[in-house]
Amino acid sequence: LISSKCKLTSVLLRVLYLSVLVAFAACNAPPVPSDDIFIEKTFVPEQCVRAVKVGDYVRYHYNGMFPDGKKFDSSYDRGSTYNVFVGKKQLIEGMDKALVGMCVNERRLVKIPPQLAYGKQGYGDIIPPDSILHFDVLLLDVWNPEDSVQINTYHTPATCSRKVEVSDFVRYHYNGTLLDGTLFDSSHTRMRTYDTYVGIGWLIAGMDQGLLGMCVEERRIITMPPSLGYGENGDGSDIPGQASLVFDVVLLDLHNPRDGITVTNQIVPESCTRKTVAGDFVRYHYNGSLLDGTFFDSSYSRNHTYDTYVGRGYVIAGMDEGLIGVCVGERRTITIPPHLAYGEEGTGTKIPGSAVLVFDIHIIDFHNPSDTTEVTVTYKPEECDKKTKKGDFVKYHYNASLLDDTSIDSTYNYGKTYNIVLGVNQVVPGMEDGLMDMCVGERRHVVIPPHLGYGERGVIPGSAVLVFDIELVEMEEGLPEGYMFIWNEDVSPDLFSEMDKDNNEQVEPSEFTDYILRQVNEGKGRLAPGFDPYRIIDNMFSNQDRNGDGKITEEEFKLKADEASAHDEL
Repeated sequence: LISSKCKLTSVLLRVLYLSVLVAFAACNAPPVPSDDIFIEKTFVPEQCVRAVKVGDYVRYHYNGMFPDGKKFDSSYDRGSTYNVFVGKKQLIEGMDKALVGMCVNERRLVKIPPQLAYGKQGYGDIIPPDSILHFDVLLLDVWNPEDSVQINTYHTPATCSRKVEVSDFVRYHYNGTLLDGTLFDSSHTRMRTYDTYVGIGWLIAGMDQGLLGMCVEERRIITMPPSLGYGENGDGSDIPGQASLVFDVVLLDLHNPRDGITVTNQIVPESCTRKTVAGDFVRYHYNGSLLDGTFFDSSYSRNHTYDTYVGRGYVIAGMDEGLIGVCVGERRTITIPPHLAYGEEGTGTKIPGSAVLVFDIHIIDFHNPSDTTEVTVTYKPEECDKKTKKGDFVKYHYNASLLDDTSIDSTYNYGKTYNIVLGVNQVVPGMEDGLMDMCVGERRHVVIPPHLGYGERGVIPGSAVLVFDIELVEMEEGLPEGYMFIWNEDVSPDLFSEMDKDNNEQVEPSEFTDYILRQVNEGKGRLAPGFDPYRIIDNMFSNQDRNGDGKITEEEFKLKADEASAHDEL
């Protein structure tokens, strides 16, 4: 029994010994390669719009290493990405498999067994036979020969009256990047839009396609394969060959060389008795902006209308056209293409070259240099036998306003009439016209063009048409034209003696003044109404005082009295 146990123990010891030898050999033997690649994703981007598929073309960077960390190759060292089709046996089998499913900017550590790399043959002096290869891969770009332009609109304006069409001229800003986000160009950094025609070959094909259908203020991401960008060779500087391009575009402006002006948003007053024609002088307010809403000028900010002739080339052609056929009080939006505005050069400051301009205008006033005073009788008393004429002294009330109904002044506010002598330039010519041939109690609506009002430099304001609603309250008949004093009765034959109260054979100024005033008070004579009586009398005395010594002799009096042209004299 003991002998049998010893034999069993010996067998077990031999089995255990062989097991240890096998384990030891397994620990020290070279590893057996896996049948497939091993992938470790060391960086995954937050967004992955597209993953690599078989048949895609990719651009990637890599470092190639052996398991001990020794580098055998690197695209970084060559300063150029590795560019190749995936799944078309242009790569070792393991790399073909490793790239599938990768996203742009994804980074992978790939371990490839020899049978999926260079196998038992290795690769010259660089890669020994049966080598396991490690690749640190960063994907930068992916596209497919079947790709077309991809458009992602991420902002659409509330209104879009027009979209980009072939042969339109556009102004836009953009940021241009590679698919991995590397910026290669930007109009924003140059602080100048990119200005070009669309669809006629002035742009790369992808941009020509990507801009079509855009609205002003729309924002798009336009992604294009290299076949629609800069192709195999890139641009020779910042864009490598075979690179997909991504443009973040905002459209600021578009027009067509065939465009004329466009008039919209018209608000026309109910009463419009007259519309502007070429040759009229117009006063209007405006806000000026570019097509994307960028403000560049306003008459309101200057608190002064823009005043000009229309149809005579005093303003840009589009505005000249847009101001024809408008009414006082009308509002309209005038959109003007650059060839009818400031053209390719712009103004050099606030208006860029080739810019479409948008003007929101409000017509305040207009007239024509040939206009006369417009008089409309709004009320006439039944009895109207006596009418105003030149020389009459009139008293009237008025309400004054501009043509847009802006109030200027009113005598009713002062509680007293405005008093003038007609025909002696005490009021503007248009008011003279408005007050002629008028009855007491009559009311009139008088429209006075500026050349018959206060002119270009008027006080309220320059070149303004004035509107007066007037009522004649009282009138006093004037003297015949050229007279400042007349006799109501026959002239006394002893006129000089009657004036010479102190009988010293000369008439002093005081004697002369007292005498004339007495004649007026007694109704024997009349002074021109509306003037200072003492100034009239002083003037009469000066005309009699021939030698200017301050007194009138009988000889001087006679000589003056004999003159046929004597009107305000005696």
